[in-house]
Amino acid sequence: MAYDEELANRLREIVQDEPGVREMRMFGGLAFLVGGHMAVAASGKGGLMLRVDPSLADSLVDGVHVDRFEMHGRRMGGWLRVDPAGMAYVRTLPPKACPHDIAAAARRAGT
Repeated sequence: MAYDEELANRLREIVQDEPGVREMRMFGGLAFLVGGHMAVAASGKGGLMLRVDPSLADSLVDGVHVDRFEMHGRRMGGWLRVDPAGMAYVRTLPPKACPHDIAAAARRAGT
């Protein structure tokens, strides 16, 4: 399965103003690295991979759409996987401007 291009574009928009961000194809998906560390990815297996503070990971797992990321049967500390069904729900929500989006737009406009 190829990664979700729409999701990759949305991630690209979110991280584009972060210093030191670069894109890299990894594991059949498209990863976004910050300072050389993978931060988030549109997964080649569908859905999203997200790096979080390892001490918060368990509190973010919902057992339905968000779970700890596993590679070769081993849970990866500080990594979550959001399945495609969880992403589908988010797409049903109306768009809204958040403070980060407003600040990023202002920076791009030079204000």
